[in-house]
Amino acid sequence: MGIKESSGKGITNWRILALIAVAAILGRALISLDKEVTLWESIGSGMFLIILGWFIFGSLYSLSKRETDWIISNKVAQGLAITISTLNIYVLVYYAMRWYRLMTITEVYVPRDYLLRDVRFAALVLAYCGILWAMGYLKKMHDNYMLVTEEMPEMRKVSTAESMFRILTDERTVIVIIGLVFLWRAIISFDKQILLWESMSSGMALFILGWVLFGYVSSLAVRTTRPSVAKIYQGIAFALFAVNFYVLVYYGMRWYRIIYMAASEEALVPLDFVFRDIRYFVLAIFFCTSIVLSKYLERASEECEYLIKKGEKEYKE
Repeated sequence: MGIKESSGKGITNWRILALIAVAAILGRALISLDKEVTLWESIGSGMFLIILGWFIFGSLYSLSKRETDWIISNKVAQGLAITISTLNIYVLVYYAMRWYRLMTITEVYVPRDYLLRDVRFAALVLAYCGILWAMGYLKKMHDNYMLVTEEMPEMRKVSTAESMFRILTDERTVIVIIGLVFLWRAIISFDKQILLWESMSSGMALFILGWVLFGYVSSLAVRTTRPSVAKIYQGIAFALFAVNFYVLVYYGMRWYRIIYMAASEEALVPLDFVFRDIRYFVLAIFFCTSIVLSKYLERASEECEYLIKKGEKEYKE
């Protein structure tokens, strides 16, 4: 085993991940003791998330290109890589806006702003750690297991709810959702500002989409028969939970600003509404790519019953 493979295996260990999460969150808490976050402190937090996020993307992309005897695991790795790249782009745009405000001293603060920002930072760290944990088990299944048959046995008849979800996870449906999101944000941003009801509608759409996805992936973790595959789903579900929690806190802060600080927000980042639209669009794509990913997760859940470990001579039910 090479140094690169050893380090990759080590960072996906739950103890290492717990250490990374605790260290990052404690570090953030320490710099917030004076109840404010300076530019250099924000740069440190942002660079940590950016480096961690693109490291995960690179690892997943590399995994998706490696040969395997369980083809669907490549699709899952590829879907996770695309999903995490959208979250990484969101983080890049967010911190670019944040650093500009800190440099120009045009930031508007809500009560306990530093604490709420710490909570959002912690949520993103936990989301990345959840994906890393899932990636460790995905790599194990990808490298060590093989499918015993390419022709899957006839599956049980799906329920009406499952049929509807399969329609929702179709790529054409996702393209329609992305198109509607783009059109919606373009229309409400035409006057170069976002009203409270417009922001609430945007936020509620993300809430519904995010929590439905979380519930579905969690159900896959319960339904699958192989523990290692279940842990993949648990890690992804945990990451979705963390992102959903981030969205809740973000929109809570956003609506407070619109209600009580609308006048002071008008002269912040140039073309602020455009960057907010980009962030919303990227976050919507994150959930949409997660929808497509869930289709591959469903397939993996069905196939995992027909896997054997490499080296075993025959399949045992």
